[in-house]
Amino acid sequence: MLDIFLARLRQGHRTIRFPEGPPPELPERFAGCPTLIQGNCPTGCDRCVMVCPTAAIQRSDQLSLDLGACLFCCECVTACEYRNIRFTRDYRLSTRRRENLWVESKPLQLAHALDSSGKRLFGRSLKLRQVCAGGCNACEADTNVLQTIGWDLGRFGIQFVASPRHADGLLITGPVTENMRTALLKTHEAVPAPKLVIVVGSCAISGGPYAGYPEVHNGAVGLLPVDLYIPGCPPHPLTILDGLLRLIGRITDPPD
Repeated sequence: MLDIFLARLRQGHRTIRFPEGPPPELPERFAGCPTLIQGNCPTGCDRCVMVCPTAAIQRSDQLSLDLGACLFCCECVTACEYRNIRFTRDYRLSTRRRENLWVESKPLQLAHALDSSGKRLFGRSLKLRQVCAGGCNACEADTNVLQTIGWDLGRFGIQFVASPRHADGLLITGPVTENMRTALLKTHEAVPAPKLVIVVGSCAISGGPYAGYPEVHNGAVGLLPVDLYIPGCPPHPLTILDGLLRLIGRITDPPD
């Protein structure tokens, strides 16, 4: 027993200190919130538009990029010889409205907290039923990481539960396959009101690389009312945690 206590003392503090402390170090190849440089595109050059596998990039008078459909593959960065598209190291990507996921020249409008009644209900205890609606398990894996000792999601009062009847809302991943559509809707119906819906990953937001196929429903956005969008393919655990904490008011940005 003494050896166990000594080993634990040598290990020290294993849980990240975020958000009170700095965020953990991100991988070298991490691609965060993109920035678009406007007015530098030559006439007739649509290389970034053509190489995008999910048609997330559009160009009319200016460039625009849909984070809800973006796979963060960076093919557009490679294709643009003028370096008009760059992916930063900014992990903050979550929004409360679908239209706010469009990146143009303005900074991304990040998610704001629930109203006072929502924070009173969910701010200190938020139970979520995770639904994998046909995902590849990448978003699911990064979500599950948050329950490990390194992240310790439970210290914020956020936990995943087995039954929707014990949940305050759903956390949905995957493009919602036809075989999962009824199961998802019934699970949502079983959650007591008032309830939240959180969609994680490009598949759950727009269908991702599967968008337009008859076997999927292009995510949960057209099926359920969504309270929080967390884009990525998959989103980093830090991106997911940041979005959840913004929703319950544990992270707020200073006014401009």
